[in-house]
Amino acid sequence: MKRKKISLIGGGQIGGNLALLAAQKELGDVLIYDIPNAEGMIKGKALDISQLCPLGGYHSNIIGSSNPEDLIDSDVVIITAGVPRKPGMNREDLLGINIKIITDVAHNVKKYAPNAFVIVLSNPLDAIVYSFYKVSGFDKQKVVGMAGVLDSTRFKTFLAMETGYSVKDVNCMVLGGHGDTMVPILRLATVGGIPVEQLISKDKLDKIVERTRFGGGELVKLFGNGSAYYAPAASAIEMAESYLKDSKRVLPCASLCEGEFNINGYFIGVPSVIGKKGVEKILEFDLLNDEKKALNDTLESVKKTVQETGL
Repeated sequence: MKRKKISLIGGGQIGGNLALLAAQKELGDVLIYDIPNAEGMIKGKALDISQLCPLGGYHSNIIGSSNPEDLIDSDVVIITAGVPRKPGMNREDLLGINIKIITDVAHNVKKYAPNAFVIVLSNPLDAIVYSFYKVSGFDKQKVVGMAGVLDSTRFKTFLAMETGYSVKDVNCMVLGGHGDTMVPILRLATVGGIPVEQLISKDKLDKIVERTRFGGGELVKLFGNGSAYYAPAASAIEMAESYLKDSKRVLPCASLCEGEFNINGYFIGVPSVIGKKGVEKILEFDLLNDEKKALNDTLESVKKTVQETGL
């Protein structure tokens, strides 16, 4: 049986970790694609990871290329291409630069990998995934943004750190835009099935929610130059794996809403079922009044950024 092909557009820190994780999970063969000026770097990463594979017994062919024709017949395309945030910048500051990049990427993916499942990581996420969708003309099921998976795992991490209990037993969900207005749903957060509101004081929970919302910015400040890469890469691989293995995982992703949660025509973080058809379904549930208001606030932020794309 022919192995699946995972193409990574953007060979930076996230791209390299995506390649490593895809190889370790044996999801398929991997292409790291970037601009000609970065060809040496991405070929070096591909070779380095290839030389790691025998040590772990991973079966994956990994190559680096700056030729868009090498994207042909990709089963999954994960897009990280773009300029990362620098201290003092928010995701929207990146829009002018990254919208040009995603437009070029969308044309190439449409030409060479028209049947791929596309996962977008580039920021500002909600606007960039919308732009890819509009430019490429892909079916809505085949385009998704990696947002809530990462935001939820940050939320989960902070809850586990506060309680001291295993992160394996923490369950939580973050909805909305991938930015400072995201919506951690506190009443659905549990540790071993016990609501966190019964384990952590309100003041501490408020601080955890705030830290989750600004989790990306916290890392940008710590790094000084660049943004997160380990957790974003793992989050995208979780989504890709669910598609390739038809796992039907329910993951909070930036999916195109057409009436769900009273949202129309925008990609925003919602509980999404990912299987062999892509985003197969968005799971709706009743929101409390304050949650509805928070989701509406984040939607307005997403709308504003999307409108600036001009698409």
